Amino acid sequence: MSHGFDTKPNAGPALPAIPDNPVVAVLAGVLERFHKLALYLSMAALTLTSLIMTYSVVARYFFHVPTDWQDDATVFMLVGVIFLCAGYAQSYRGHIGIEALSSILPAGVNAVRLLLVDLVSFLFCAFFSWKSWALFHEAWSEGQTTSSTFAPPLWIPYSLMALGMTALTLQLLVQVLARLTDRPTSVNTVTGE
Repeated sequence: MSHGFDTKPNAGPALPAIPDNPVVAVLAGVLERFHKLALYLSMAALTLTSLIMTYSVVARYFFHVPTDWQDDATVFMLVGVIFLCAGYAQSYRGHIGIEALSSILPAGVNAVRLLLVDLVSFLFCAFFSWKSWALFHEAWSEGQTTSSTFAPPLWIPYSLMALGMTALTLQLLVQVLARLTDRPTSVNTVTGE
C-alpha cells in the first residue's frame, strides 16, 4: 500500500530462493508446497462457491425451490479460502502494510523494524493458531453443528481456520529465522529486503 511513494510491488516471495540455514530451508520448501496446494484448492473452492450461489439464486427465483444448505457450504469454503491462503499471501508480504516508514528509515533500521513486526505477528498468529485448534477440538469432541436445518459439523471450518493459521504462523517463523540466520546481502533501501 503506497500513497504518494512509488515503490515496486513484490515480484516474488519475500524470502530469498533458499534460506542459508538448512533447517529453515527445508521448512520453507515444505511451506511453499503447502501454499501451492492450498492455492489450487482455494481456486477450486471459489469456483464451486460461485456455482453453488448461482444455482441457489436460479433455483429460488425461477423454480421457487429454496435451498437451505448453500449458506453453510459457501461460508465453510470461504473460511477455508481465506485462512488457507493467508500463509501464501505472507510469503509474498502481500498483507496490508504501511510503507511510509520504509521509505524514510535507513536500511538497517528498517530491517530491524521488519524483524520486530514479523516477530510480533508471529506471536499473535501463534496464539490465534492455538485458540483455533482449541475451537476445533471443542467442536469435534462435543459434536457441535451449525443452527441451520442442514446442520453441518462446525469442526470443518474450525479445522480449516486452524490449519491456515498454523501455516501462516510457520511462514512468519520461517521469515523471522531466515532474517536472523541468513548471511547479510545487499539490502533494498525501500523495503529492507
